[in-house]
Amino acid sequence: MNTLSRRAFAQLLAALPAAGASWPLLANTPGKMLVGYPAGGTLDTTARHLADAWRRDGRTYIVDNRAGAAGRIANSQLKRETADGNTLLCTHTSALTIYPHVYTKLQYDADADFVPVSSVVTAGCAFAVSGNVPASVKTLPEYVAWVRQTPNAALYASPAAGSVAHFLGYQLSEAAGLKLEHIAYRGSAPAMQDLLGGQIPAYFGFVADFLPYLQQGKVRILGVTSEQRSRFLPNVPTFGEQGFGQIRGAETYGVFAPPGTPADTVNALHAAIEKASRDAALRAGYEKVGLEVRTRTPKEFAAMIRQERETWAPVVRASGFRMEE
Repeated sequence: MNTLSRRAFAQLLAALPAAGASWPLLANTPGKMLVGYPAGGTLDTTARHLADAWRRDGRTYIVDNRAGAAGRIANSQLKRETADGNTLLCTHTSALTIYPHVYTKLQYDADADFVPVSSVVTAGCAFAVSGNVPASVKTLPEYVAWVRQTPNAALYASPAAGSVAHFLGYQLSEAAGLKLEHIAYRGSAPAMQDLLGGQIPAYFGFVADFLPYLQQGKVRILGVTSEQRSRFLPNVPTFGEQGFGQIRGAETYGVFAPPGTPADTVNALHAAIEKASRDAALRAGYEKVGLEVRTRTPKEFAAMIRQERETWAPVVRASGFRMEE
C-alpha cells in the first residue's frame, strides 16, 4: 500500500463511527426531529433543548414542527420515514396511551408504527382554582365542599379534550361525586388566561403552566397528581395526601424512531439521550419550564407505554368520551 493510499485509508477509517460511538449514523447529514405542535410550546421546548445538546455533541437534528390535530399529523408521519435513525419524533406518550381509546379514526397504530427510544422529561400535573374562588378554599376537600354548595361552579378546564389533564379531572369528578363539567381549551395559554381572569373557576393543567404566575396570587394550586410532591411546588400536597390517592398521572415526553429501525441504532440514540440528559444547559432549560429529566431504556419505555395504555382504558371507557375526527 503506497503512502497516498495509506493516507486515504486512514481518512476513511476516521470518517467511520467507532465501535460503541454515540452516532453510528450519517453524521454529516442533518437529522430531523418531528414535533406535532407549534414552536414555543412545552413539547417543542423539550425537542429543541435535546437538539441543542446533541449539536454541542457534534450531531445536528433540525426540529420540524408539523402542528395540528393535537399532534396526530406528526405522529402519523413517522411511519413514512426512513428507518435509519436520521428522522425521529418527539411526542407525548398520551398519544400512544390515551389517544387509541379516544379517537375512532386514528391514523397510526400505537404499537406497530413507533419504536420507543427513550423518555426525556416528565411534566407533572396540578389542579388550581382562580382568585374568584373564596380564599377559604385551600385544599381539595375544601374545594369539593365549596362546589357542592355552589352548583354553578361545578366545572373545570383542561388544555385539550382527550388529554391527561382532561381525564384526571374526570377522575376527580367521579371520586368526589361532583359531576364536574369539562371545558376543553386549545392549549394551556388561553386556559391560563381565563383562569387568571376568573372566567373559569378551576383548571387541571401542568405544573409548568402555573410557575410564571405563582407570585401574583391570582391562582391557588390545591394539589399535584404525582406520587410525591413536585420539587417545583414543594408546599403543595399531593392528591394522595388529601384522600384522593387513586388519582395519579403525569405527561411524559419522549423520542421515537420509525418502525423497522435497527436495534443497534435505537440503542445508540438512547445512549445519546442519556448523555444529553447530563448536559448542564439542557437540565437548566428544562428546570426553567418545570420539566423533570427522566430517561428510560427502549425496553423500559415500551413497557411503561403498554402499562399506561391499559391503565387509561377503563377510565376513558367509563367517561364515555370519544372523538370522531
